[in-house]
Formats: sequence, C-alpha cells, structure tokens
Amino acid sequence: MVSATVVRGTAAAAALVSLLAVPAHAASREPGVRPSAASAKALPAPDVAGLWDVLRTARRQGAPGAMARLDDRDTVHWAATGVADRGTRRPISNADRFRIGSVTKIFSAVVLLQLAEERKLELDAPVNRYLPGLLPDDRITVRHVLSHRSGLHDYTNEMFARTVPGFEAVRTKVFTYRQLVDRSLSKPRTTGPGGAYSYSNTNFVVAGMLIEKLTGHSVRTEYQNRIIDPLRLRDTFYVHPRTTIPGRHARGYLTPDTAGAALVDSTEQTVSWAQSAGAVISSTRDLNTFLSALLGGRLTSPAQLAQMQRWVPAGGSQAYGLGLRRRDLSCGVSVYGHTGAVQGYYTYAFASKDGRRSLAALANTSNNSTVLNSMLGTLESAFCGKEAKPRRGSALGEMYEDVAPGIPVVPERN
Repeated sequence: MVSATVVRGTAAAAALVSLLAVPAHAASREPGVRPSAASAKALPAPDVAGLWDVLRTARRQGAPGAMARLDDRDTVHWAATGVADRGTRRPISNADRFRIGSVTKIFSAVVLLQLAEERKLELDAPVNRYLPGLLPDDRITVRHVLSHRSGLHDYTNEMFARTVPGFEAVRTKVFTYRQLVDRSLSKPRTTGPGGAYSYSNTNFVVAGMLIEKLTGHSVRTEYQNRIIDPLRLRDTFYVHPRTTIPGRHARGYLTPDTAGAALVDSTEQTVSWAQSAGAVISSTRDLNTFLSALLGGRLTSPAQLAQMQRWVPAGGSQAYGLGLRRRDLSCGVSVYGHTGAVQGYYTYAFASKDGRRSLAALANTSNNSTVLNSMLGTLESAFCGKEAKPRRGSALGEMYEDVAPGIPVVPERN
C-alpha cells in the first residue's frame, strides 16, 4: 500500500499553493535487485516542512512557482507554491510537465551504457572509431566524453554570453549535431583527453551522435524504446525540434541580465541548442521513477551501473561519473542524479544510493543564482531531514554549469 502526504502552508499562503494529489507511482523492482532494508534505514527521516520552506523561499526570490515530489519507499510527499502561468495565474502542480535540461544527460548515458552491455560500444575506445574524423584528437574516448574529461569547449558559453538576446537568437533555430560540435571545435580545448573534469554540453551532443550512429535510430526512438516505454513514463517526451510542451505543463520564465527587467516567457523553443544534452520534457513523478529504476538496477547491468559511478572530482562537494552526478550533503549522505537548466526552468533530480528515496524539484525560472542556491536546500531537507546543517556564506553554493558554465549567473532579483 502506498501513502501520500502534502505539505500545507498557512491560510495566507493557501491561495499560492497547489496541492493536487496525483496518483502515487513507483516502478516495481525485480527480485534480486531490491536494496537492503539496512541501507534504506540509514537515511534520516525527511523534513517535509523544511522542503516546503525551501519552495516558498525560492518563490520569494523571484521564481513564479516551485514544486517538489519526494518518493520515500511506500510514501509520497509533494508540495507546490506559486503559479505555472503568470498570465492565467493557474497554480503550479506536480501534475505539470516541464523541460528538464541537463537531467537529459542521464538518459543519454543510460542508452550508451546499454549499448556497451550489448557489445556495440567500448567505453575506452576513441570516439573517432565510431564517428571517424569527428574530433581532432584520437585519444578522446567515449568515457572521456561521458565524464566531461574530453576537453571539448562548451559552445553555450558564447551562445548565451548575453542571456536573453542569446536565447532569442536560437529560440526557433534547428541545429544539426555537427553544427554544434563545429562551434565547439572553433575554440581551444580546455584540457587534454582524460584531464580534469570540465563541464561541457558538447560532450553530450557527441553522445547523441554516438547513439544515432550505433543504433541507426534517432535519440527519441532510443529513449522511448529503452527507457520511457519500459518504465511507463507517461509524462516524458523528446519532441525536438517541435517548440511546444505536450499536455498540461508549467511555463518557464527566463531572468534577464539587467536588474529589474521583466521575466521573459521562454516556454516555447526548439531546445535544438541542447538536443541530447538537454531537450527532454518530464514531470516530478517520472523523474523519480526513472532515478529509482536506474539506481535500483532496472536499466543497466550491475557492471554498467558501477561504470556510471566511477567518480572524478567535480568541484566542492560534487563528483561526476558517466552522465551521473554525486552530491555529498551536509549530514554525510550522498545522493545521485543531475541538475538541469534550460531557459525558464531549473530542475533537481536525485536519489539515494539504493534508489528507494528520490526527489525531483523544479523552479520555473532560470538565470537567477539566488533561486538556484535556495533550491539546493530541497536535497538537504529530503535526504538529511532535520540533521541538515545551516548553510553559511557561499561554501555550499551551487555551481551553475548546466548552461554556459563559463558565464556568471544573475544574482537575486528582489
């Protein structure tokens, strides 16, 4: 039996809160891969009231709306505050779909690890073995690409050096993968192959090219056949190059670089600048199902899941594997998943080591560093509970690197 709870605010906040109860859903786990009860017990109880406070804080700091869903074994908690649409003032809800940005990278990595399991790919083989002549260095391997250690420059730094003009210039454009890679190759590489971690969307554009070359199918087809259909993800889509989000969805609002300027509705766009690096659409429910299935062993073999979790330092309290990020929280708990930024949306999607507790949270704004840093608190509340330590100064500040990692992000807009 599955129970569900909602987080309720004060009467004054009630008009700003969407508490839509959506059906609880968790992908069944196959016998033999269920994690031990001991590992699940090691997590502190979640602080659901604290989670609610984080969402309210993000809204005060400029997000039109914010929401989260926490799946904790047989219990589901969800909360939402603010609006999904500034025009109609419809409240945001966990039933809404949204653009998940770089959480897409996990989808791409899973497909490639499945292909490695099928012996269609070797992680330590040069990318140029499969895509002859694409890259200028035969030493760059598939593993280097998936772990952001290829040294390939992130073309989004130039593309979005000016946030709103950069976005409007590409909002309706359709790029080929090769055009995006060529933008990267026009700039010097950041490190030698296998060097230090350096986040770059170019890496996962290359990942998309590998998927399509090795399978003969589009990334949409491979996501659908290998992940979306097996897990029955009813809110997850790859619609590129279409510009709209199907069905009920939260609109996204981009924060301009100029202080005090009005938010820009950025909902409709091709996301062709990202594609296999960031163009998937999903919901909090589906993201939790996906991560629970991945970390619970349902999407890859144990050997390939272990490859995903070969960590390299990624700055501060983070490490990066193959398309998968590890965050070490204030209470000593580590969580696994990814952040996702695409114009108008900022997503957190993380789960415990065994996949039995998962958290997906969204603020429907982007390019606002204060909101971004506040949303990090959703992980602390969900996985550290009341053991979460107060965050002081910038020591636990978020690294905003999903889009244009070399460009400073806009501070608070109050």
